[in-house]
Amino acid sequence: MPPTMSFLADSSAPTLLSDRLREINLRESAGSRQSLFVTHLASGQLPLAAYAELLSQYWFIYESLELAATAMTDDPVARRFVYPELFRLPALESDLRFLFGSRWQSRITALSATTTYCSRIRSAAFGRATEYVAHHCTRYLGDLAGGQWLGQAVVEAYGFRREGFRFFVFEGIDPPVFRARYRERLNAVPWARRQQDAFLREVSAAYRLNMDLLAELWRGWT
Repeated sequence: MPPTMSFLADSSAPTLLSDRLREINLRESAGSRQSLFVTHLASGQLPLAAYAELLSQYWFIYESLELAATAMTDDPVARRFVYPELFRLPALESDLRFLFGSRWQSRITALSATTTYCSRIRSAAFGRATEYVAHHCTRYLGDLAGGQWLGQAVVEAYGFRREGFRFFVFEGIDPPVFRARYRERLNAVPWARRQQDAFLREVSAAYRLNMDLLAELWRGWT
């Protein structure tokens, strides 16, 4: 049995969904933070263009995810996890305009890993609440946790002042408080164990897709 799936068969695993999710987050997020692309970006060892490329790929991913949010607003469970205040497209577009100029859209292209990631979101998150919430919490809770560390590192490494890093800024949101409330909402979802397992499988899949993207980005700058 693959290590990332072991939580499904472990009878001693935590029963609260947020606790089961935390186990995956601790294991998988460490890989993201330790990726060569992220570590070199955070220390300023990559050119600014590499940072611009990361945000370009994020634009495609968040476009898919936020379209899924619109599509799932009538679902009784998924709509509990539609938070317009978290939407990243406006901030990403502001950053890309700063980095590329007014014609930024003509200057960005989805990488192969990004296309695969977006295809997974479109096939999984537009019709099933478990998969939608899996991609939602993996991305946004990650932005409100490790993403805050990366944002601060990028600001320091590349000398941003007022523009270029808005993706990492969540106006009016206290990240620890929001994450705690999000976990409470997850625990209140009336999913059967099999639905929880489907959610956790998709969380692991989302992490792998992100790692594949970071690996492709690293190959492009080495």
